[in-house]
Amino acid sequence: MRVAKDDIDVRMAVPGVVVRQRTEFGDASGFGKISGEYFTLAAGVDTTPLFVGLEGDLCQCPHWGFVLRGQLTTTDANGGQETVNANDLFYWPPGHNVRVDADAEIVMFSPQREHSLVIGHMLEKVKG
Repeated sequence: MRVAKDDIDVRMAVPGVVVRQRTEFGDASGFGKISGEYFTLAAGVDTTPLFVGLEGDLCQCPHWGFVLRGQLTTTDANGGQETVNANDLFYWPPGHNVRVDADAEIVMFSPQREHSLVIGHMLEKVKG
């Protein structure tokens, strides 16, 4: 799910303050601790080979985040794609790969245990 800033409902606007809220933005029930993550990614990066060996060869961890700059495209198990751009909020449900279309920086919040396992798997892949 991608949401551009201007598409998020303004709930409050007073001098000096604008509060926007998108409800129903994913479901974190059943997950314990959350990690905050900052990723700097170069254009051309594709997680597909890094996720080989995970269930369905996909990241099975959900992520909530914000694109500071750049562009990324996710692909789900059914081949569906969605592109996120600078200033977009996003939710990536379990079962995705990511391709970086333009140099990007993103902030993500993920279930700590689940994403630590995925990151560990990726580290093993890059070791060769």
